Amino acid sequence: MIALLIVWSAYRLIVHTRLQQVLAERHTRTEGAIEQAKLEISSAEARTAEYELRVREARASIYRQQEARRQRMIDERSAALAQARSQAEVMIVNARTALEKDVAAARAALQEQVQPLADKIIDSVLRAALAVEGR
Repeated sequence: MIALLIVWSAYRLIVHTRLQQVLAERHTRTEGAIEQAKLEISSAEARTAEYELRVREARASIYRQQEARRQRMIDERSAALAQARSQAEVMIVNARTALEKDVAAARAALQEQVQPLADKIIDSVLRAALAVEGR
């Protein structure tokens, strides 16, 4: 029994105290590593959230730029279309004016030719009638 008490006392003095210190240190390091890992995970999550926010902002910026470019192109097309319409209207007005002038000139020319033609026709008809009577 004395030998058992000596072995137990030696174990307690030599091994047990040191073993408890090593286990406590290991537990402290493990807990510290777990806490450090948790901090790094939360830091990584924060950086990921910030990255995703920047990606969303970049996408929104690109969309706004595309929308502005599309609106600018629509405005340019509308302006070009309005200009083409106004030029077409001017051309139509000019063409109508020229056509009306041509019609008026043609009528005036016809009016000038009506009387001499009428005189020639009457003259021809009268000659033909005299030739038929003179026979």
